[in-house]
Amino acid sequence: MDEEGLTDSAIFLMSLGEEEAAEVFKHLSPKEVQRLGETIARTRTVPRERVEAVVSKFTETASRQSLLVSDTGDYVKNVLRRALGDDKASLLIDRILQGGDISGIESLKWMDPLSVAELLRNEHPQIVAAIIVHLDHEQASGVLKHLSERLRNDVLLRVATLEGIQPTALKDLNEVLFKVLAGGDKIRKSSLGGVKAAAEIINFLGTNLESTVIESIRGHDPDLAQKIMDKMFVFDDLINLDNKSMQVMLKEVQSDALIAALKGAAPELKEKILSNMSSRAAESMREDLESRGPMRLSEVEAQQKEILKTVRRLADEGQIVLAGGGDDALI
Repeated sequence: MDEEGLTDSAIFLMSLGEEEAAEVFKHLSPKEVQRLGETIARTRTVPRERVEAVVSKFTETASRQSLLVSDTGDYVKNVLRRALGDDKASLLIDRILQGGDISGIESLKWMDPLSVAELLRNEHPQIVAAIIVHLDHEQASGVLKHLSERLRNDVLLRVATLEGIQPTALKDLNEVLFKVLAGGDKIRKSSLGGVKAAAEIINFLGTNLESTVIESIRGHDPDLAQKIMDKMFVFDDLINLDNKSMQVMLKEVQSDALIAALKGAAPELKEKILSNMSSRAAESMREDLESRGPMRLSEVEAQQKEILKTVRRLADEGQIVLAGGGDDALI
């Protein structure tokens, strides 16, 4: 969801009232709840015209909706099996139709990274790795930042070499997590972990920790470290975007975020981004870059990571193409 959609959603929820908004929140993911909650908290006053426009837009959209299939459960099953095959579809079907997290760690997704790290701090690295791969990559990296360097490096090495997770591998975490496992031994092994998962988690760690982790993995397995690096996508890699993809990305990125991100970008990347703007927008951006004073490296990296999240979302939606990426020429 882009920033405009997020703001519209926040305005609409506030217009509903507390009880109705609470019912909507029950159907959202932890990440969606967090983003919407933060947006609502930042919103102070909204012009009546904006509220009316948002409500009108929702009413118009809702009026166009209709029931397309009589049994949506069967429809989901058939579509996923046709698209993914029986093995890959089964895990998703269970999660979608049963409304539960079969790994038994859904509750961890609602906890802040520090709390999860405290819970896992004394567990075996293999168990930590088995849990980390179930979390959102940004949350997973947040958890790892609160672990010791030795444990963090060990866990990411194990994440990179995981070929799959059996739910029963989580039994040793504690009795509580074991009891909420749905299906136990009968559940198919889920395809979690691996080089790509490790690379995506490391992408969110920050430059210093990123280098330390990669060097640690390189000490155990140089080839594995190189495979992870091949899968990682950093801000300077945006220079490999084709012009069409670059222009799509620029439509999704706020000017202030781009200015901050470009403060730490290579000159070649700056020029490529500016060349994909209109002459007026490019000139304005150059002036803003020159007038903006020094910025903290952490602030620059934070904006770069936000833009990378937007790029990954656009790639997942098929709106842009990411060049490179190890074995996959196109993603």
